[in-house]
Amino acid sequence: MMERRPRIAVIMDEDTSSGGTRYEISKTYFSALSRAGAFPLGIPYVLEMVDHIVDEFDGFLSVGARINFPEKWYVEGDQSQYPPSERLAVEMALMKDFLGRDKPVLGICNGMQMLACLHGCRMVSDVRTSWPGAINHDQGDVFHDVEIMPGTRMADIFKADKFSVNTFHREAIVEVSDAVIVTARGTDGVVEAIEVPSYRFAMGLQWHPERLDPESHPGARIFDAFVAASNVKA
Repeated sequence: MMERRPRIAVIMDEDTSSGGTRYEISKTYFSALSRAGAFPLGIPYVLEMVDHIVDEFDGFLSVGARINFPEKWYVEGDQSQYPPSERLAVEMALMKDFLGRDKPVLGICNGMQMLACLHGCRMVSDVRTSWPGAINHDQGDVFHDVEIMPGTRMADIFKADKFSVNTFHREAIVEVSDAVIVTARGTDGVVEAIEVPSYRFAMGLQWHPERLDPESHPGARIFDAFVAASNVKA
């Protein structure tokens, strides 16, 4: 009998710069999940599907994006610089309901920020103008070092205390609530990874692990841990 593979719901992304009329998502998310032993499926922006998806799927992946977040998620006087998207309502509902069932959630880039802000953190729309000494994190061809916080669950997953990651973000978490643990920071101090310890598996990364070599890069090991957690019933 074939071993059951966990099913992962992957929220689709869209090209907001061209009016948000098309779903658009990198294949690398799906290949990373498949390599780790899961069956991933892209989820469209249909709010009526949320209950069914949370019932039928074992975990939720929130992928990178540039969409308009609620103003209350930002520090006072700041707000999103990105276009509104139908994705927001569906993604928030999915993340809240998966967490409500204590089913694993992994947030990447935009997904990490949503996970953090749903648990009381606050962010800025442009980290370079808001964080003293911040490097330019919005560069697709640049890597920078991150330092992993010892004693965290993520440190156990990565089995490394420092490595280099890619960087594709302008926004960043700058105020961290008591519900969230920072598990990695850039050498400039910017928050690069988090976990929410009140759940079995609720983790977020600011970098894009789906673009890293799964055979050699510690930062890509998160997919193996996420899929393994999704294969265990709550």
